Order: sequence, then structure tokens, then C-alpha cells
Amino acid sequence: MIPRVRAPELPQNSPWFNTDKPLSIKQLKGRVIILDFWTYCCINCLHILPDLKYLEQKYQDSLTVIGVHSAKFDNEKETENIRQAILRYDIEHPVVVDTGFRVWQEYAVRAWPTLMIIDPESYVIGYVAGEGHLHALDQLIEKLIQEHREKGTINFQEFSLNLEKQRQPLITPLAFPGKVLATSAGLFIADSGHHRLVMSSFEGEILHVIGTGKSGLTDGNFSEAQFSAPQGMAFDADNQILYVTDTENYALRRVDLQRQVVETTAGTGEQSRNIRPHGGAGLDTALNSPWDLVKVGNTLFIAMAGSHQIWEMDLETGVIKTYAGMGAEACIDGSLNESAFAQPSGISSNGEELYIADSEVSSIRGVGIVEPRLVRTVCGSGDLFGFGDVDGQGENVRLQHCLGVEYSQNYLWVADTYNHKIKLVSPSTGNCQTILGDGVMGLQDGEGKNSRFFEPSGLSIMGSNLYIADTNNHVIRCVDLNSFEVTTLKLEGLCAPDVCVPCNL
Repeated sequence: MIPRVRAPELPQNSPWFNTDKPLSIKQLKGRVIILDFWTYCCINCLHILPDLKYLEQKYQDSLTVIGVHSAKFDNEKETENIRQAILRYDIEHPVVVDTGFRVWQEYAVRAWPTLMIIDPESYVIGYVAGEGHLHALDQLIEKLIQEHREKGTINFQEFSLNLEKQRQPLITPLAFPGKVLATSAGLFIADSGHHRLVMSSFEGEILHVIGTGKSGLTDGNFSEAQFSAPQGMAFDADNQILYVTDTENYALRRVDLQRQVVETTAGTGEQSRNIRPHGGAGLDTALNSPWDLVKVGNTLFIAMAGSHQIWEMDLETGVIKTYAGMGAEACIDGSLNESAFAQPSGISSNGEELYIADSEVSSIRGVGIVEPRLVRTVCGSGDLFGFGDVDGQGENVRLQHCLGVEYSQNYLWVADTYNHKIKLVSPSTGNCQTILGDGVMGLQDGEGKNSRFFEPSGLSIMGSNLYIADTNNHVIRCVDLNSFEVTTLKLEGLCAPDVCVPCNL
């Protein structure tokens, strides 16, 4: 007989979120517990949050989910940054900060995400790693509840929480803007936390608010369309069409500015579990967290963060398919078919090569779109744990979870997200230098390294101005590239969706 293992107790002196006081295994005796070992950079960890929310709601009188945040990156160890991630991803269960990987080690965890299941008698009965386990977990919880109901060892009761989003509601005009796009038509902002798009003039006048501000997958006119955490955008100026990665809907959307309608152009609304190279008709092909895109000629190239690949969509035929990456999470250069990426989250191009912010290996990658079509590492170590904040050359460069990249005049501007900096990279030499930000998270205008950002994620250049989606500051920053002076864009009359009527109504 396999010996039963009693669940190690949770730390009482670490920071806790979404609860007034630390929780303990002893206190929760009589309930089923799921410990979710996660880190907020990890796309796989984000993918299981809807599963956990479903289980929490279905078994709210008998199940407690507790997030155990065991940080991968240095920046993720900061308590305030974890709080921001909880707000951004609408996490409604208690979260404990696993300082020094203590809980991780006590539960012998080996990978993110790992779900540890504890029965109502406080014994660990099993675990699952990775994503895609909802059905099995649902069955297991139901079985546990039935067994312990018969034994009289279950405690059915409502469990009250004090949520961070109730203490700190997102009533800022923008909420966690992920990407920004400067075009001849104006400035497009992915207001990711508010599930909508905002179009403004470069002076901050609101031209359109696209989407209701409530999460959903709905086509239609600007006031009725719905998105879910939209991110990257690309603009077809000739046809006045904006293409959008609707990340948490696992879809690509098409915004027609002339007709003022939103249509789905690729994706089924369900997450793809197929990481092997494949493709098909746009609306028949499931996608996996598309995060950014760029238009080259009549082709959209997509940073498919969830499957660690680069995809392409032919805008004439509507066919979408894998372009590069075998689906493994790694940094492998070479041919398109044999290459590997690690959560690519930013994409730009000079027309001959794609440039990728490959976030989980903290590297900038190049992907050929003319012969020879090869994948290379421009700068960064290419190692999943090779991160830091070091300027320099090629493989000696250290970035920390870079999410944005923008090509302009033979250089790459990079949002070095977890270092709170903007850096300039030469794609030909791999040289990388800090231009903006002093590395301390904050909201501070000023010149060059006297400025401060808070996890900037998106970049776009128009003329002599660089626009930055300063994600955790909930603002757009504007940089004069002649003086490197940073200012904060004021969006006149824009409100959070629940605070006032959308501006285009």
C-alpha cells in the first residue's frame, strides 16, 4: 500500500493576496484544495486560469484554489508586480508569494504550472503538470467530494475572500495596455485590461472606442463588438483595415474603419492543443494565444506565444499556417522547420527578415522571409534561465522577458519589459544599449535614462516619435527621438468602461 503523504503547511509570514489573512492547510481541513504553482510570465500558467475559475465556481462550497507564486524572473519576485498580475488576469482565489521556492521544494514541484490536489483530510493525493487537465480534475474533485461526503469528512461552506480588484478597482482610462500602433490614420491602443481598442489622434483626441469593454467574442459594429485581452495590431493603410491579435479569444480580428465593423478572420474561439506545424482555412483553424502580428505585403506574420511558433496568414486566400518553429519551448536557430522559440510576444519586420521578442529566453530573434529563410539569435543568451540586465554584444547581452520590438531605420527598439527599460539593438551586429529608463519601476517623464517605466510591453514609431505601451502604468508614453525626451500622452475624455459611456456612442 502506498503511504499517504500529509500536505506540508503553507507559510504564514509570506505576503498573501485576495485574502485578509494567511490561510493554512489545517484551517481548510474538510475542503478539497488545489495548489496552483505558477509564475506570471508563463503562458501555460495563464492558460489554466479559466479552468481554475470554472472549478472554483462549480465547487465553491467545497473547493479552495490557492495560487503559489514561485517566481522565475527576478522582476516577478516583487510583491507589487505580483499584485498587478493578479489584477491583470482577474485572479479571484488566494495567492501566496513563495519566497525562495520554499513551498515549491516542500511539495517537490518540478515545472510551471503544477496543480497539487489535497483531499479534505489534508493529504496530497496527486498532481498534474502542464495544461489541458480540466476534465480529469473535474472528475477527480467530484469523486473526492462523494467519498468524503459518505465518510462525513467534508465541510460544505461558503468561503469569503477579500479580492485585490475590490481594494484596487481598475478605473483608469486604460488598463494594462499591451500594445500600441502608430499609423497614418492615428494611434491605435490595445486597451487589453478593458478588452477593447482605442483610436486617438497623436495629440490624444479620442477618435473611436472599439468594443464594449466587456470580455467576449462578438462581431459587429464598434459599439457592440467584444474582445478578450487584445494585444498586437497591424494596419493596412490602403484599405483602412486594422488586424488584431485577440489573445484570450485565440483569434485574429479584422477592424474595418470605413464600415466601422469588427469581424473574426481566423481562429475558432477555442485554444488549439496542436503544437505540430499545421494550418488550414482561417476560421476553421484553432489558434494558441496569438500575441502580436506584422503585415508584410499581403501576408500577416503572427507571434503565436502559446505554441512557441511564428505563423503566417495569406490575406488573399484566408489560409493560416505555421511558418517557423517546431512547437518546442526553446531557442534553436537554423531552418524554419527545425527552429524553436519560447513564447514569442513581439514581432516587427524590415521586409526581408522578421524580428521577434522571444520573451521566455529573453532574446531577440531574426527569421528570414526571403532566401535563405533561416532563424538566428540577434542578441541574448538563448537560455530559458539566461536573463539579466547587461548591455553589450550578441550572446553576452542579457534582457529580462522582453515583450516588444519595433524596426526603424536599420535598428530595433526593444521593450525590455521586466527591466523597465527601452533598448536599442543593431540587427546586423547584435549590439544592445539602454536608451530609456533607469531600471527602477515607476512613472517618471524626463530625458533618456532619467525616465521610468513599469513593465513596458509594446512599441511603435511614427516619424520622429516612439510610442510605448507602458503596461503596468496604464498609460501611453511618447518619446521624441531627437532629444529622447519622454512624456505621457493625455487621452482627452477617455474613461474606464464602467465609469462613463464609451466615447463613440
